[in-house]
Parts: sequence; C-alpha cells; structure tokens
Amino acid sequence: MTGSKSPTSELTQRLLVGAILIVVAIAEIWLGGTAFWVLATVGGLIMVSEFSGLLKVTEQHRRMAMYAMCIPLGVLSPLALGPSFFAFGLIIGMAIGVAMIARNAALGAGLVYVGLPVLALLWLRERPDNGLVLTLWALSLVWATDIGAFFSGRTIGGPKIAPAISPSKTWAGLIGGVAMATVLAMGFRHWLGLPLVLVWATPLLAVAAQAGDFFESWMKRRAGVKDSGSLLPGHGGVLDRLDGVVTSAPLAALIVAAGVAA
Repeated sequence: MTGSKSPTSELTQRLLVGAILIVVAIAEIWLGGTAFWVLATVGGLIMVSEFSGLLKVTEQHRRMAMYAMCIPLGVLSPLALGPSFFAFGLIIGMAIGVAMIARNAALGAGLVYVGLPVLALLWLRERPDNGLVLTLWALSLVWATDIGAFFSGRTIGGPKIAPAISPSKTWAGLIGGVAMATVLAMGFRHWLGLPLVLVWATPLLAVAAQAGDFFESWMKRRAGVKDSGSLLPGHGGVLDRLDGVVTSAPLAALIVAAGVAA
C-alpha cells in the first residue's frame, strides 16, 4: 500500500472541510462587527504569507509584507476607523512602500490583491440597511460558482478553457457555475430581498470569480507548486479557497456603491 488517498476519500474530505468553512464564515458574517473583522484579518494575513510564498521571496520580505498589511487591517477594525477611503489609501501606500523596499512590484501588488477584497467585504457588512444579505450574497455566489463548476465539469466534461493554466477547467463547468450562482441570487431576491440589479450582476461576478481562480492557477504553475499552502485539508491554502473572492468581492462592492450613490 502506498498510503495515498482514494479519489472518493479526497472528495469526502474536500466536501467536509468546505462545509465547515462555509458554516464558520456564515456564523462570523451573522455576528458582524469585531468577530467578522477578526476572521477577515487572520485570513488576509495568511493570504499575504501564501502570496509571498508563490513569489518565492525571502523570509525577511515575506514578514515585511505581513507587517505592512497589519496597518490597514488594524485601521479597518470597528474599534478604529472601519472601512473607509483612508483604509483604502493605506493599502495602496503600504503596497507602494513594500514594492520599493523589496524592489519587487509583484510583492507590493500582493497587498492590494489581498487588501481590496478584505476592505470590500467589511464595507458590505457595514451597510446599514442590508449589510448581512449583501455580504452573504457576495460570498455565497463564489461558493455556488465553485460548486456548480466542479460538479458540472466532472459530469459533463468537454472542451477545456485554458488547459495550459488549469487542465481541469471546462466550458461546461464555467456555464454550470454561472448558472448555479444566478439561481442562488434569484433565491436571495425571492426570500431576502436582494436588489434586482444585483441578481443581474451575479453572472458577471461569477465569471470574475472564475477569472480569479485562473489567475491563482497561473501563479501556482509559475511557482511550480500544486497549492498555495497546506492549511486546509483537501483545499490547500487559504488563497486557494478564496481566489474567487479576491476578484469578485471588490467588483460586488463597486456595484453596490454605484447603486447606493444613484
């Protein structure tokens, strides 16, 4: 015996861990405030560490990037200023500073890559009218996209989207993921009063989530690794689990902001 897991056991482990992560996330979103900020902050710092690992930077530069990320994350706390343009400016400022000191523009960009979705999710949760619904929608559409893409891709198969980047991603999976996310948004509309414009925006955000998945797959291939980390059994690293959130959450916040401004 080689000790390797069977595909069935790996799928079971993946589903179990995924379900636990979703339950934890929903509980923290429900609590909001400091509880949700703590979860977002811990996740953000781990993602910065994993992003640095994919770039193969020195340990000194990895730590510097994490310390720099602590500053805007601290300002995002409900006990400080919370989500604000000042926090956005700090994210950009820290990114520029890290890029200059490390002489690595990609490492600096990593702070923006991680900081913007954290800012977006915390900002959505603080909306005074329906922040809970908006945040659940922004995250659950990514979950639905991943689940729909996974099962429709395995069931239907067919042509690959970009086999050189992600050999397992198919057009059938993308369509299935977008469809499942859209159906979920319609449920949010029916039962939770999600604005209709956000239902229409959901397919775009589902595609954005898949684009984030492809981008991280490209980074992992470039780094020559299978996963960004090993913290989550069956899923790899935190960045592996949240790659779709990175690209879709800021876009979701922008769409909501445009609607609020109108």
